[in-house]
Amino acid sequence: MRLSTKSRYGLRALFDMAYHAGNLPAQIKDISRRQNISPRYLEQIFQDLKRGGLLKSRRGPQGGYLLSRKPHEITVHQVITAAEGEMSLVDCGKSGKGSKEECEFGNECVTQKVWQEANKRLKDYLDSVTLKDLCDDAKAMGLDKELDHRFMYFI
Repeated sequence: MRLSTKSRYGLRALFDMAYHAGNLPAQIKDISRRQNISPRYLEQIFQDLKRGGLLKSRRGPQGGYLLSRKPHEITVHQVITAAEGEMSLVDCGKSGKGSKEECEFGNECVTQKVWQEANKRLKDYLDSVTLKDLCDDAKAMGLDKELDHRFMYFI
């Protein structure tokens, strides 16, 4: 299994929002500049993340995109699922109703258990890492926070 740029860029963008904007609206142009992602592609990714319930949008001059939940409530697994759909290392072990391909060995394949356990462990790990964890890592690395100039007022 190889993740596409949709989930990789989606995670970078949501991290960027959590780290730089916090609970304020973030604009595509700012995220695009900081993360070196095409604004057009970011818009497409954000549509999937909105449908996945991870983002909200606000119109107007002070508008932009907001996280739908607090950073500690959004996991890496949720971001990947919103961007890519359900993930699986291999399609093995998905025999039965609703599966795309039935395994020719059914439940008699000895390796099926390996792939099921690997999928479970990967999902558990990705569910254990949140946007807040990524923000904490960025802070520990000394990554500078960019202040949003739209909300700065000088007297």
